Amino acid sequence: MRLVSISSGSSGNCVYIGSENTHILVDAGISNKRIEQGLNAIGVKGSELNGVVITHEHSDHVKGLGVLARKHKIPIYGTRETLEQTAVMSLLGDYPSDLLKPISIDITFDVGDLELCPFSIDHDAANPVAYRVRHGRTNVAVATDMGHYDQYIIDHLQGLHALLLESNHDVNMLQAGPYPYYLKRRILSDYGHLSNENAGRLLSCILHDNLKHILLGHLSKENNYEALAYETVKLEIDQSDTPYRSGDFSIAVAKRDTISQIINL
Repeated sequence: MRLVSISSGSSGNCVYIGSENTHILVDAGISNKRIEQGLNAIGVKGSELNGVVITHEHSDHVKGLGVLARKHKIPIYGTRETLEQTAVMSLLGDYPSDLLKPISIDITFDVGDLELCPFSIDHDAANPVAYRVRHGRTNVAVATDMGHYDQYIIDHLQGLHALLLESNHDVNMLQAGPYPYYLKRRILSDYGHLSNENAGRLLSCILHDNLKHILLGHLSKENNYEALAYETVKLEIDQSDTPYRSGDFSIAVAKRDTISQIINL
């Protein structure tokens, strides 16, 4: 099983997860050209994709969906509310309706030999989800665009071998920055985005011996930077009550302009 971030940030998100036989994307929020370049860099063609699973309808998660899906006739999975949003339908245009695959929260479904479990997240979208993906005994997850976390989220992130987790902003940078008040309020709300501190606190709740790889993703371009997210998350883990320390795990930051390391599991 492989996990690779093709792009991650407030300007566009696209994550590849695959086995030898099955290839999927979680979101398609960058241009189709960049998506296919990223896939080609890891030896996968767009025509080999078995599906695109969508977390929610915001542009930074669906921007390239229309071109990619129409070009290769790829099935698209998402909650019914997400798939019915104008932001999604307008991108797809004349697209075969039988390739739209509505999913339900906490109901697993298969794409090839991958088993996916969508779970609910709190964000200002129609019915947003994060995804847990299993292949054999290996489990990974992509969890971004969460205004906060609770025991439900913690439960769905247990027992993972790799995780891409949102570390969107530094609270002080956001509060002192140029964003208008309403936007700062949105980001800081329970339906906004996860801060660096909260990413570290959430990780401290789910660390275990077999969690080998952590990617910090969806960083804000204006209210965060890589070194700050990395060091803040590490500090939160090291100061937590968990018996683990940040040095026990591979922690890296997923970039917006280049693909991440290839995580092989």
